[in-house]
Amino acid sequence: MRDIKNWAWFLLFGSLWGLSEVAAGGILYAVEIPSSSIFLAAWAFLILAVARGVVDRPGSSTVIGAVAMLFKLVNASPFICHLLGIFMLGLAFDIAATLLGRSGRRFSFRNMLTGIVSAYGGYALFALSITYIVRYDIWVQGGWPKVAHHMFISGSIAALVAAVVVPIGYYLGAGSLSLQAKRPRWLYAGTMAGVALLWILGRLAG
Repeated sequence: MRDIKNWAWFLLFGSLWGLSEVAAGGILYAVEIPSSSIFLAAWAFLILAVARGVVDRPGSSTVIGAVAMLFKLVNASPFICHLLGIFMLGLAFDIAATLLGRSGRRFSFRNMLTGIVSAYGGYALFALSITYIVRYDIWVQGGWPKVAHHMFISGSIAALVAAVVVPIGYYLGAGSLSLQAKRPRWLYAGTMAGVALLWILGRLAG
């Protein structure tokens, strides 16, 4: 039963992330906001940290990233660069959170470091893979200067943001554990209802 509840959490958090990519991402990219990916990454890191505070299990963040990627694939135009970026953030956060662990203190250095490493790692994994493995035209044409800008300029901004939001996310996630213990069945039912609602909203926003 516990594993089923964990999967319900993964679906909920992945759908929350996916909805932001579909709704907010659609608006940001449509009006061509500079460095719009930073805003989406901030929300993604907050969601990932909250989720890790609730279920601190290696691999969970990658699963949440895969759910978010699937959510966007189903409910919006399937741009491969956006899908790959989502997955790589989840993977990078998973690696950093697993290796560094988490501290119960709200703004501990360890939690901040998890955010920083996740941001640089996610941005680097995406830029290198989209350019040299997937060989997406825009990135291939931009070459190393485009890759370096994404990794070190955009990545540094994202790292500063993640250093703040990840500790907050851990704190919020850990704080929900008492609620799980008090009303586990009601919480599970509410989680699944939330997942269904988010997918409905995704279809409407897409």
